Amino acid sequence: MSALPADLEQALAAAARADRLLITSDFDGTLSPIVNNPADARPLPDAAAMLVALAELPGTATALISGRALSVLRELSGMPATVHMIGSHGAEFDTGFAHRIDTELLATITAELRAIAADRPGVAVETKPASVALHVRNAGPADAEAALAQARTAAKAWAAELTEGKAVLEFAVISTDKGEAIDILRKEFDASTVVYFGDDVTDEKAFRRLGTGDIGVKVGPGGTLAGYRVQQPEDVAAALKYLLDARRA
Repeated sequence: MSALPADLEQALAAAARADRLLITSDFDGTLSPIVNNPADARPLPDAAAMLVALAELPGTATALISGRALSVLRELSGMPATVHMIGSHGAEFDTGFAHRIDTELLATITAELRAIAADRPGVAVETKPASVALHVRNAGPADAEAALAQARTAAKAWAAELTEGKAVLEFAVISTDKGEAIDILRKEFDASTVVYFGDDVTDEKAFRRLGTGDIGVKVGPGGTLAGYRVQQPEDVAAALKYLLDARRA
């Protein structure tokens, strides 16, 4: 497994001694490498195994907090029920959505994004229960830029929450906040320390909610509020293994 920065190892060793520890992670680009076809995403076997093993330790809870719809996250991750799942960027729990869904607005946005994507090869629209995303990862530069620009212009007429990610624009018709999900999980499990791994701009909302003694780990390049950084999902697997070994000890 990958070598970790010394300061991160020290922080993880301290977190491993917490009375009640909550370990949380994004899915795409963090537990799973980024792939061209979103349906092909799968967690790295080592990372998945470590997260499951951590969930089995006393006083320890684990969770995935993803932009994926909850049902899709369950299917792609292949995780057992011992690992908790929160979909739709922190808004979708097992008990349902934290806020009301405007289905009429969702249908309007979906139709307009499909029209934008229709004549542009590689531009795709992904529908979710409370949001719709425009993906341009597989499009040529000109089509990608044009699609994103047209969607941003159209969005001025929508009362939707816009999130810009890596080669994607997502429009949610509910309030989404991974940081809010962190707060809910922290309270539910009475966690004294939280660890969160994430790679995208949506994960910054989670990093912002972390407090003293918590650990935020940014995966990959880019500005961040996280206190620590690793380069790739393989490093996340290594960090989870380090945390597992330290907590078992």
